[in-house]
Amino acid sequence: MSCKLRFAPSPTGYLHLGNARTALINWLYARAHGGEFVLRMDDTDLERSKDEYAQSIFEDMAWLGLNHDHFFKQSDRLKRYEGAAEELKSMGRLYPCYETSEELDLQRKIQLSSNRPPIYNRAALKLTDAEKEKYDAEGRQPHWRFKLDPGVVEWNDMVRGIVRYEGQHLSDPVLIRECGSPVYTLASVVDDKDTGITHILRGEDHVTNTAVQIQLLEALSGKPCTIQFGHTALVSGAQGEGLSKREGSQSLRELRFEGMEPMAINSLLARLGTSDAVEPSIDLRGLVETFDIQKFGRSTPKLDPQELWQMNAKILHMMPYDVIEKELKTLGLPEITPPFWSVIQGNCEKLQDVKSWWEICYGNISNSVEEVEFIDIALGLLPEDPWDNSTFQEWAGLLKGETGLKGKALFMLLRKALTGLDHGPELKDLILLMGRLKVSQRLKTAKN
Repeated sequence: MSCKLRFAPSPTGYLHLGNARTALINWLYARAHGGEFVLRMDDTDLERSKDEYAQSIFEDMAWLGLNHDHFFKQSDRLKRYEGAAEELKSMGRLYPCYETSEELDLQRKIQLSSNRPPIYNRAALKLTDAEKEKYDAEGRQPHWRFKLDPGVVEWNDMVRGIVRYEGQHLSDPVLIRECGSPVYTLASVVDDKDTGITHILRGEDHVTNTAVQIQLLEALSGKPCTIQFGHTALVSGAQGEGLSKREGSQSLRELRFEGMEPMAINSLLARLGTSDAVEPSIDLRGLVETFDIQKFGRSTPKLDPQELWQMNAKILHMMPYDVIEKELKTLGLPEITPPFWSVIQGNCEKLQDVKSWWEICYGNISNSVEEVEFIDIALGLLPEDPWDNSTFQEWAGLLKGETGLKGKALFMLLRKALTGLDHGPELKDLILLMGRLKVSQRLKTAKN
């Protein structure tokens, strides 16, 4: 069966991890089923929408590798939403309301204090023509609400199973603001209908919205809703708390600048909340092949930022040189060779760490050590060129015989003198990268 899904961000801010998860799930479903993926810019909020945010959305989606088949902006379809509103008015399903926000707040407080659900009381439906004219003469601009039908709204949710709502227990939603602009609910439903969206996958905070949107879609189309909905559990912080700015709402733009690999984000978010183990994948093909919306459970998944950076390291540790080469050049390191990358990649948590290892191997740095006598011996026993894979073993054997040191004690002294660190690639590989001249220079400076 052919399918068509959409991701509909608002350009009122930068995309964050929560947005990325929604985009990725929809993209993976579309690609796994040979369908289409639509990027829709929900920019009807003209005051808050900004071009810089829209541009950043394009950049983030491209960075993640989530290409789209179709694109459009809601701001280009305002006439279409006006036409849909007129259709609903002619059916008697869209009616004007004149309450102020203060009056509506008071109404909700009274309902709550009486242990009644805070839904709109439909007082506007009882207004006479004379009362409406009076409000108009006072300069009150109405907002317009969609009249929900009573009865059951039911769908078989792709994640939650059968979901049922009673229409009479829902509040008639506002579709047109006082200023005349369409609310998200109207614009989104019109777009989904006109573009032939077949599946909508989003967070469980939209479940109630879905009940409303099904009625609205059926009113506009004149037939039962055929869109399939799936509502995934919302992600929490590492301890089950609500996501903080640092964990869930950190922008993709920030993560890019901090050195996050896009496939680290994709690998973690594609499996978060599923029955599958979270494993690194260096390309999206692997995630497409294993994706199944049925694997997403009802329990709240936890997002630990540390796990994201751990995944980033795993991705780098398995990344072939030909995949990472373009990024290395972007970092200003075109001289990085496949042998250099294969030696140091297992010690990189971020791609920027490559610069540090380049400096360690070839920079003019000094690492002072206290064991001057040992360094003198190491210099005196340093093998002559040419060096090969057996050189370090030969050198270490000579040093062991001369000093009595062996194993970790011996290697740590050499590592500190050469790199200034207590960890890193195997010394047998590292000294081949550095070469005899640089190793000799580094040992000499370590004595000072």
